[in-house]
Amino acid sequence: MPDNTRIMTTLRRTASRHRVIALAYDGLCTFEFGVAVEIFGLPRPEMGDSWYSFAVAAIEEGELRATGGIRVLTEGGLALLATADTIVVPGWRGAQMPVPETLCAALRAASLRGCRIISICSGVFVLAAAGLLNGRKATTHWRYTPLLREHYPAIDVLEDALYYDEGNVMTSAGSAAGIDLCLHVVRQDFGIEIANLVAQRLVVQPHRDGSQTQHLTRPVARTRESKQLGQLFDFLHQQLAQPHTVTSLAQRTGMSPRTFLRRFQESTGTTPQRWILQERLLRAQELLVTSRMSIDLIAGHSGFGNAASLRHHFHQQHGISPAMYRKKFTLPTK
Repeated sequence: MPDNTRIMTTLRRTASRHRVIALAYDGLCTFEFGVAVEIFGLPRPEMGDSWYSFAVAAIEEGELRATGGIRVLTEGGLALLATADTIVVPGWRGAQMPVPETLCAALRAASLRGCRIISICSGVFVLAAAGLLNGRKATTHWRYTPLLREHYPAIDVLEDALYYDEGNVMTSAGSAAGIDLCLHVVRQDFGIEIANLVAQRLVVQPHRDGSQTQHLTRPVARTRESKQLGQLFDFLHQQLAQPHTVTSLAQRTGMSPRTFLRRFQESTGTTPQRWILQERLLRAQELLVTSRMSIDLIAGHSGFGNAASLRHHFHQQHGISPAMYRKKFTLPTK
C-alpha cells in the first residue's frame, strides 16, 4: 500500500444525530471533498453529542485515486446512503463523464425519503443525471453553466450565484462556494451562532449570500479605496441601526456616488443596500439566539426600526418568523 494512502473511517451512527454522508469515487476532487470533511466530519467537542455523525461512501470498490496523487480507502459503499440525512456530492470527475445508474438510483431513493442532497461545483452534474434538478433552479461554476444548460434543458440554470437552496436539494458554484453552502446548511441546522463558530475555525467570512455574484471585476480594490472601504465596513458594523444612503456613504469614502457604487459592487459583489440588509439580518439572528431582548428591541438594535419590518425581511430571507427562529435555534441552558 503506498505511503500516501488515506483511510477514511466510518463513524458509528448515533440515532439522535444528523447523519452526513460524503461521496468518494475514483478521480475524487480533493478540495471539494475536504470541504465536506472539514465542516461536517471534524469533531466539535463544544457541541457535545449533538454534532453531525459523518461517514464516507465509495461508489466503487477498492482503492480510489484522488487529485494530487492521493489514494483513498473507505469503509462504506453506496449502502450507506440509505442511512443518510444529508448527502454531499463533491465536484464530479468530469462534467461530461457518465454517472453510474446505481448511484443515480441511490440518490433518487434518498431524495424520495426526504434526505437533503447538496452538490459542490461540478457535483451538480451528478444531481442532474439523477433527475433531481428537473424543473428546479441550480447553479455551478461559471465555466460549467453553458454545458449544464445544454445537456439538461429541464434545469433552470443560474449563471451567477454562489449557491442555491431548493429545499432538500442544494447546489453551489466553484470550489470555495462549497464552503459558503456548507455553512448555510450549518446555519439551518444549528443557527447563526454555531455557524459563526465553525467559520471562525475555518478563518473564513461567516456568511456570503447565495445570490452574491461569482464574478468580481476586481476582487481587491485599489490601495487607497481598499482602506476607505475597509473603514466604511467597520463603521457600518458599528452603526447598523442608523439610516444610511448611497450619498452619505459615498461622502464618507470621499467618492462620488457613481464611483462609490461601482467600487462597492466590485469589492463585494452586491449593492450597498443589499449588503446592509444582509448584515442587519445577521445581527438580528445573532441577537435572537444570544439575548433575551424582545423582538421590538432587536429590530431597533439591528436597524429595522420596528418589529413589523424585521418580521417582513426575516420571513423573506428564512421563511419563518423571528420568534420561530429563536425557538428553533436557541441552545438550551444547562
